[in-house]
Amino acid sequence: MTRPLISRRAVLASGTAGLAAAGLGLRAPRAFAQSPVSLQLSWLHSVQFAGSYIALQRGWWKEAGLDVSLLQGGPNAPVEPPVVSGAALVGISAADYTAAAVEQGAPFKIIAVAMQKNPFVIASLPDNPVKVPADLEGKKIGMALANTPVLQALCTLNDVDIDKIEVVPTQYSAQPLTSGEVDCLLCWETDLPVAMAIQGIESVTMLMADHGYAVHSQTYIATEDSLANRRGELVALLSGEVRGWEAYREDTDAAAALTVEMFPDAGLDLETQKLQAERQVPLMFSELTDTHGFGWWTDEAVAENIATLALLGRTVTPDLWDRSILEEVHGS
Repeated sequence: MTRPLISRRAVLASGTAGLAAAGLGLRAPRAFAQSPVSLQLSWLHSVQFAGSYIALQRGWWKEAGLDVSLLQGGPNAPVEPPVVSGAALVGISAADYTAAAVEQGAPFKIIAVAMQKNPFVIASLPDNPVKVPADLEGKKIGMALANTPVLQALCTLNDVDIDKIEVVPTQYSAQPLTSGEVDCLLCWETDLPVAMAIQGIESVTMLMADHGYAVHSQTYIATEDSLANRRGELVALLSGEVRGWEAYREDTDAAAALTVEMFPDAGLDLETQKLQAERQVPLMFSELTDTHGFGWWTDEAVAENIATLALLGRTVTPDLWDRSILEEVHGS
């Protein structure tokens, strides 16, 4: 429900349809005594997953005894089924998607949280900015109608009257904003604002996470069975992810360049990937991760997620989150 629609990445990179058709993932080189495991990505290949690409390219999983396949996601490749079936050891999802799957009986646990802040923003132009939720009243907002519960949750959290906001159904594009059809857009910080910046269009973004919208995004999920019986592989897989994302943070330009190099047929634009990589950093790293390590979360964050998920119609309990693998990874 809260994941941007199919055209989300089309704004950033043309030619992804060809990659989606190929869609076989990228395999690490085979080596003696390597355990084959798969990591199911949540979307088409882009710098959004560059930490994983770095871990693979530098051989860190191979060193740990894993032969890792990175399985491309996308509109026709949902994350949850391959994890439930065992085709993927771990999947990259989001708390609202995982909550929905658990309500249907899926035995998932969230074992790491890549994005410390949800990437949803309200994007506007400088001459008519939306800087706080109250500014939405009287505005026209372009968005997919499927994301109405997201807007409603933001309004409820901030005492904003949603009836005073005109919702205009739009495709996932910056065009309705830049042409004046709407006053603002509901989108991700790392895509439509980046696309506008590449075109030389300045925008104002209000990060919804700064106004109470707490839904963990780019979360790593595994089944209860894997937690019980494949802990060594989970620890090795997440250890590689941690190393990859720390390397990404040290040089986001290099991470973007690697992404473009690894997927030459994806139509990825290097400058766009660089800017997206840069803008992901404050979403993924914080004082908390500096102290405890990449992927960490607090009990307070879980409580905030539970409250926001309730507004989205999802009922979960704190035991959806399991930090035991991360504790082994980070040695605490």
